[in-house]
Amino acid sequence: MSVISLQGMEFYAYHGCFDAEQVIGTRFTVDLMLETDVQQASQTDNLHQTVNYLTVYQMVKGEMAQKSHLLEHVARRILTKLMQQFPTVNYAEVKVAKMNPPLGGKLTSVSITMTTEELDAYGE
Repeated sequence: MSVISLQGMEFYAYHGCFDAEQVIGTRFTVDLMLETDVQQASQTDNLHQTVNYLTVYQMVKGEMAQKSHLLEHVARRILTKLMQQFPTVNYAEVKVAKMNPPLGGKLTSVSITMTTEELDAYGE
């Protein structure tokens, strides 16, 4: 298995438990790592035989556009959608980070990291 990573994807979104977060929004970053077999693609140089990075990015962008209260919910949605759209992916890990969260002090970010193993544990 090989690892494909999309790191540092940046989005402006409206996730959070505070009303202001749902209205004003803030910056988020998403890192996504997935394991898949790229053997054929590496031999044929054919995009259709691997996971298309653009398609993955657009999928993540779509999930980030849907408001949620919890980063945990966003991460689960991203992983669930990824596994539905890309059956050749064996394992994935996503990290969703909220930049400058409104917690009353200086803080760079808060984040959640979730893996497909957690989805498997709950039968998804």
